[in-house]
Amino acid sequence: MDANLGHVLLIANPAAQNGNGAKAIEAVVPLLREALGEQNVVLARTVGPHHATDLAKRAQGADTVIALGGDGVIHEIVNGLMQRDGFERPALGVIPVGSGNDFARSLGISSRPDIACGQILRGCQSAIDMGCANGQWFMETLSFGLDAAIAIDTMERRKKSGKSGAALYMESGFDQLLHHLDSYRYTASFDGGEPVSGESITFAVQNGPYYGGGFKICPEARLDDGVLDLCIAHPPVSVAKAIYLFLRAKGGGHVGFMNIEMLRCTTAHIEFEQQPPAQVDGEKLQGRVFDVRLDPASLRVIAPLGQ
Repeated sequence: MDANLGHVLLIANPAAQNGNGAKAIEAVVPLLREALGEQNVVLARTVGPHHATDLAKRAQGADTVIALGGDGVIHEIVNGLMQRDGFERPALGVIPVGSGNDFARSLGISSRPDIACGQILRGCQSAIDMGCANGQWFMETLSFGLDAAIAIDTMERRKKSGKSGAALYMESGFDQLLHHLDSYRYTASFDGGEPVSGESITFAVQNGPYYGGGFKICPEARLDDGVLDLCIAHPPVSVAKAIYLFLRAKGGGHVGFMNIEMLRCTTAHIEFEQQPPAQVDGEKLQGRVFDVRLDPASLRVIAPLGQ
């Protein structure tokens, strides 16, 4: 389906990536207005947490919402859009200006704002699945344990250092692997099946293949395949082997190793004995019990042709 953007609401985070969001706004707004007409592009700048969710939820008259920012702002916008009835839910375009950009990577969108803008203008619409955990929607990733601890620690390091990207994720990863290689006991049922008990170091539930700024934790995951892909890393595992698997996970090379379990499902009920570190699309999540489900083909997105 042709993109046919119609009336566009551009929700932009000027503070994204240490202020690069403001520069990206200056670059893409003229491009969008030149291509679509001044009256067809409305710019809304976010001013704080959850503002993007509210803007997306109230995007009256918009045929397309374009998110400009990192995965956190895109996550907020998606949660706003998913509160709209399906028939009046605008399509979503993404101009990534962040440190991870995992959702944009799954869509095949460039990390350069000007190129991403061109991809949206020339792209096509398609419907993707959405994940939901305890009422919170996610477009790419939900995880518990080590990888969530790394994601949360990476956010804190980013605030302090101004660094970004996969290098910072790896820096945090080595620190967590060396000093906090914890495991978490759980009981889970998948697709309504019998409960199974286990212990995990990492428990990832993926709609798309990536987390952590390009780590391919579930290489076969697709945004439109109608299933969630899971990767569970079980103990025991030595620190040396954990580091080895962590490095291999960058390209998806951890799959097939002993201790690594890969599953697929559309619903899951997961109970941890103690509250684990948890993240959803890179944002901190609290809880010990999680109900997870997939809503197939529920959000229209704009992606390059061939994606």
